[in-house]
Amino acid sequence: MIAAQNKLSKGLSISVLLLLLLTVLAGTSENINAQLLKLGVSIWDNYFILRGEAPSPSCDPNVNIENRLNELETRFNSENKGFSLIEDEFDRESSRVSLIKQLKVCQKKHQNAEIFAQEYSTSVAAFSKLESAFAKISLFSINHQKTILILLLMLCANYATWRTEHIAFRSIHSKMDHFVSYSAQLIAAASLSLSSLYFFIGSYSSGTKLSSPQLLIILSLGSAVMAAISLYRLVTAPNSLTQNKQIFHSLLTVPIHTWMLIAAAYHFLINEQHLPGIAVYFTQIFHLTNLHLSIALYIWVGMLLKETLLPAKLFAVFTPWKLPPELLACVAILLMAVPTAYTGASGIIIIAMGAVAYQELRRIGTRRQLALAVTAMTGSSGVVLRPCLLVVGIAILNKEVLSDELFYWGSRVFMLTLLVFCFFVLLTKQSSLKMPSFSESLKPSLNQAKALIPYAFIFFAFMLIFGFFLNSYLDEFSAPILLPIILIGIVLYEHKVRLREHSIVSGSANPTKLSATFDKSVRHSAVQIGALLMLMACSFTVGGIIERSGGSISFPEGFDSTILAMLAIVVFLVFIGMIMDPFGALILVSGIVAPVAYQQGIEPIHFWMTCLVAFELGYLTPPVSLNHLLTKQVVGSHEVELALKEGHNFYYRHERILLPLLVMSTTLIIVAFGPLILQ
Repeated sequence: MIAAQNKLSKGLSISVLLLLLLTVLAGTSENINAQLLKLGVSIWDNYFILRGEAPSPSCDPNVNIENRLNELETRFNSENKGFSLIEDEFDRESSRVSLIKQLKVCQKKHQNAEIFAQEYSTSVAAFSKLESAFAKISLFSINHQKTILILLLMLCANYATWRTEHIAFRSIHSKMDHFVSYSAQLIAAASLSLSSLYFFIGSYSSGTKLSSPQLLIILSLGSAVMAAISLYRLVTAPNSLTQNKQIFHSLLTVPIHTWMLIAAAYHFLINEQHLPGIAVYFTQIFHLTNLHLSIALYIWVGMLLKETLLPAKLFAVFTPWKLPPELLACVAILLMAVPTAYTGASGIIIIAMGAVAYQELRRIGTRRQLALAVTAMTGSSGVVLRPCLLVVGIAILNKEVLSDELFYWGSRVFMLTLLVFCFFVLLTKQSSLKMPSFSESLKPSLNQAKALIPYAFIFFAFMLIFGFFLNSYLDEFSAPILLPIILIGIVLYEHKVRLREHSIVSGSANPTKLSATFDKSVRHSAVQIGALLMLMACSFTVGGIIERSGGSISFPEGFDSTILAMLAIVVFLVFIGMIMDPFGALILVSGIVAPVAYQQGIEPIHFWMTCLVAFELGYLTPPVSLNHLLTKQVVGSHEVELALKEGHNFYYRHERILLPLLVMSTTLIIVAFGPLILQ
């Protein structure tokens, strides 16, 4: 049994790795193809002619125009003889112009054929095959992106189900928890499978041709497997479970995506009896295929980073300064803002790198509550920095603002958030801020920084390669493709170093296998990808319930003062941040709230800075607290349980919740109302 499970786990790891690598290859193949075309033209002036099949023109390049015109005129007169309704005469000049154009095209074809015959060679053939191979890969990836996404989603979601790692408010402890959680997951997965099957059958029965029928087939089979896993888990409860029978606690162990699917199943299958309804809205995830594949790649980047020594060496630079945990927490918030700006959402960076941040903060002695608080808000300040895709989306959907203006003020909001965080952290410090002298700390710190030189060299070497050979630079669009390649390079470098060190010490090279490192990173990635993407996909079904039930979200337009209007807007934005993902919330706010804010005299830039901070506060606010749930997901529920036992008063026992709320609510008040009071 164990051997079979290991084989299945190994097969899943390989499958997920291949899908991730295929996504990376697809993202780079287009750039490679473009650069190869440029190289081909620089080597062979007529490469665009030589790269195709040999031209074989059948037209006459030496046709006599006048003779041809005479033939056409004779034919015209003979064909129209006796038709009194046709009074037009043969237009000789127009025909001449047309024949001259045709002759030029024909001569060009013969010229190309002559060039091909003279210049085509085996080297051209080999180069064109290489170039066309990348063109085919690029085309294949474009045509099959959705298939890659649904395969990745189903594989990872099933693995997360098997590992009991879906995002829930509480982990399973008792037999009742186990029964309630897996019974709900069984119903939810079976409903999704049934709905997908009816969607597929109904489309063919009605004569509707599906553009990608394989998506529904994979979704139906994948969710059926998920139901089977839930059923197996349901009937094989571990003996270590307790006998506690608190139904409220048990309901909290049901994953959030399961609640969404059960609500959709009740609405579509029972109320409306619209069987394909769940699948119709679940498949809306394919409207943002690139985004969700990027999320998967960012998660893999985080898990690869976790397998390297880079985070430890980076934090080691600050170790000689003997910074108190509170000051190191400020440093962590500053460092984590940069990757958040590339991923575009704080939730993604928690999944991708939260475990690394928490691990390093704990390693230097930071108390659990503070480490959890920092992990939960690692990316909350970075969403306003360049080149955050969320900010770019605001500029695209709202003509009143420009991305440059948003990033300009975003950098100032970031500094404000950092200062507010430092203020509250230092205000609630539990240790002395005494540090060694500058002269004592500088030299050891610089010595530790030397260990980062190889990593910096690898990073800039890859950047040079990407820029020179692929004309691709690290931005919000290319980052999910380029970062995995860079991290793979770092993993290979560290493996080579370990290999050399082991050889020197023992005289033989037998370190940990490189495949084990990749296997571990992929397995951890699979769990997080499945949990997060399943949650995001199921959120579309909730939107479907609102849409089909005729419900809508409206916002009042009349207020007595701008401050009152801002207060109402802030409350609404925080609520939206509690229940929706940032990109979906952005579309909603652009259509409903933004026009009201503009009418009330709130400047567009001011409104959107307030919006971004309010969203982040929403993600940290109970009862949902998505960022805290994601933090528990990556650091483990055991660490959260241990943290709850720490602290000598109410604040320190709940610091992981209270500190982020204090920081983000204070920042929001300043950003929202400061400009209105000062104007």
